[in-house]
Amino acid sequence: MTSGKSVTRSAPSTVQATTVAWSLLTVQTSGCGFIDLTTEAAKFIEDVHARDGALTLFIRHTSASLTIQENADPSVLVDLTTVLARLAPDDEDAGWTHDTEGPDDMPAHIKTMLTGTSLQVPVLGGALALGTWQAIYLIEHRTRPHRREIVLQFIGCDQ
Repeated sequence: MTSGKSVTRSAPSTVQATTVAWSLLTVQTSGCGFIDLTTEAAKFIEDVHARDGALTLFIRHTSASLTIQENADPSVLVDLTTVLARLAPDDEDAGWTHDTEGPDDMPAHIKTMLTGTSLQVPVLGGALALGTWQAIYLIEHRTRPHRREIVLQFIGCDQ
């Protein structure tokens, strides 16, 4: 347990939510892998003149997901892909009973459950409050290309 002396917090800041804006982002994937959505999310925040609030991202699918992860070293994404494949293998001998759309169908649902379908990112001073090495990613869990839809919604105040 750490001492309270090593923790600091800024003074609270409040805003009244006066804006709700949304947009539908459509992404064509090329199969399994990570797609960086950070630039698109930031452009949306800019387009709606957001100042302070929250951006929610929600993917409208059960075989693809969203995550915030490191964007500096590409090997992180390679290793994450590897661990997801180990946790939910998509080979024919894996023993899944749900395989309506092929052997990668059930593993894709499991990977989505493990990683999630929605994210919330604070917006402060008109910018996403992501850390230095963070990016927002869509994770395609299916081996074939798919068209994915992500709802972007900002709630907060505008400039």
